[in-house]
Amino acid sequence: MNTMTDAAAIAAAQTDASSFRDGLFSHGILIDTGENGLYGRSQVFESVVDGLNAAITHLGADQHPEFLRFPPAMRRTDFEDSEYLKSFPNLAGTIHSFCGNEGDHVRLLRCLDDAMKESDDDRNDEWMKYQKPTRLTLTPAACYPIYPVIARRGPAPAGGHTIDVLSYCFRHEPSIDPGRMQMFRQREYVRIGSPEQVMTFRQMWIERGSLLIDLLRLPVEVDLANDPFFGRGGKIVADSQRAQALKFELLIPVALEDSKTACLSFNYHMDHFGAIWKLACEDGSVAHTGCVGFGMERITLALFRHHGFDVHAWPDDVRGLLWGDTKARIEHGLAGAAT
Repeated sequence: MNTMTDAAAIAAAQTDASSFRDGLFSHGILIDTGENGLYGRSQVFESVVDGLNAAITHLGADQHPEFLRFPPAMRRTDFEDSEYLKSFPNLAGTIHSFCGNEGDHVRLLRCLDDAMKESDDDRNDEWMKYQKPTRLTLTPAACYPIYPVIARRGPAPAGGHTIDVLSYCFRHEPSIDPGRMQMFRQREYVRIGSPEQVMTFRQMWIERGSLLIDLLRLPVEVDLANDPFFGRGGKIVADSQRAQALKFELLIPVALEDSKTACLSFNYHMDHFGAIWKLACEDGSVAHTGCVGFGMERITLALFRHHGFDVHAWPDDVRGLLWGDTKARIEHGLAGAAT
């Protein structure tokens, strides 16, 4: 390994990411909050997200999914049961609140006054020792809240379940790369059923996800992938995930021209969640699950990267897909892909 070369490459990548982010700020597309990975969204940015959501809805309409929406928090017990902390403890976000008495409140305010005498970056967090864990955690992936909800309904019908879910999610990985946000939205279609149903679902969405990116006139590459499992044991789990071809990602250059970002993921969980929450098929067997996840901010950023900061100058067919006759364009694309 050439340490100097690696360091230069990292510095160049950070410069490119920072330059793209600065462009988004200067054009008023994202709003700087002073915290890496936490941004406000402008009307222009949200109009693109709205257009993408409409396209994704039409893309999955023939699957007749159940529509579910949850806030970006979930029960702590469900989060604990999910085993997320076994694999991604470094990404998790918990929710704490003040639960003390009046004396504790006085001490908290004293600590807060001391902290506020310091600059933002140097402030201590002594006041937080008076915060206690609540019964909630931040949602790490849009699909997580649905599994215990569906499990409580009992065995799935013969056709299984197909669910459309959208949520803000949290992952603690601050970065100057605008494509790596700490708070972001995932739109997912989730399949719960037999292994055959889930595998068929995943293959269909690899094709449909690729179609959507083609219609948006973005460069597309689908590749085998693995999740960023934590620690030394994580490599073994990641290697197993790749060996079993459980995860594919749709990659697009976003912040960096010569590096690709996962903007969609296609996942087969096997019976992992089914066993945890006792999800059952009609015949009583443990249900398998799978999902396709659309990174709404990442796809939107890819559009700004490849088509420019002025949405009025984007290609007519892209504008038509997002803000025109979206349904007809998606149906035409699906019909063409089927022939």
